Amino acid sequence: MTRKVFISIATAISAAVGACPPAAAQDAAPASETAKAAKTVVPADVEWGPLNAARGDASPRAGNLWGDRTTPGASGFLVRFDDGFASPPHIHNVTYRGLVIEGLVHNDDPAAANMWLPTGSFWTQPAGKSHITAAKGISNLAYIEIQEGPYLVKPADEAFDNGERPINAHRSNLVWLDATDIDWFKIPDSAETAEPGSFPQMAFLWGRPQQGELSGTLVKLPAGFTGEIRGNNSPLRAVVIQGEINHRLDGENEVKTLPPGSYFGSTDVTVHSFTNMTEETTIIYIRTSGPFTIG
Repeated sequence: MTRKVFISIATAISAAVGACPPAAAQDAAPASETAKAAKTVVPADVEWGPLNAARGDASPRAGNLWGDRTTPGASGFLVRFDDGFASPPHIHNVTYRGLVIEGLVHNDDPAAANMWLPTGSFWTQPAGKSHITAAKGISNLAYIEIQEGPYLVKPADEAFDNGERPINAHRSNLVWLDATDIDWFKIPDSAETAEPGSFPQMAFLWGRPQQGELSGTLVKLPAGFTGEIRGNNSPLRAVVIQGEINHRLDGENEVKTLPPGSYFGSTDVTVHSFTNMTEETTIIYIRTSGPFTIG
């Protein structure tokens, strides 16, 4: 049975698994996006190219979802790895955050034992830190996000310490909260008697969900759940990590099916209507500059 629940995040909190370094509050759309305040992208529509052009065919494939990883500014993009991919030790010029969508990903110090992160796991890679990245599985897909481009790959002998430390959070170690755990989830009286697991849960990954500050949150939607997401006067960027939703933008009649790896977002006040059409849990990553609501 479909249930509809209202959730509001309007209180500053610390990340449940640790915080990344402070990020600028601004998350303005690149010039190419300003003409359309809201958009959706599915993996089939992504323009794929090498993540590291210097390695040619040996490089993983990458495609932008929002922004442009090759230019200054924030961006979010997909990366596909071949089964058995293993990079040489290397560094990046910028810090990035990653979420596993399909397959298994290992990202750590070159001397570290493999710690395979499955779907729904989260990691960060500090700028300048030498590391390797590996993947295994028939299909391997990750979402990568940077605060300031361009995203570059450089030799390990150029490593430096920027003071940040990496995070590897297996999905089993994430802390999921719902209305029974915290008092800033506002739900209808009828939901108080609902069966456990019949309304959304949230896992806070980084930042603080308060006005003027960037944050990243995972939202878990139960089977059959229908609702709306609003950015509340701030840019909202969302990526389907697990499962599948039917999505409709405010003011439009078209309903799009968004599989894992799909993006929907808006740079002004826009209502995103959605339904979890699957019989399993769907997980969505949401990045906002300020609080957002699900209702």
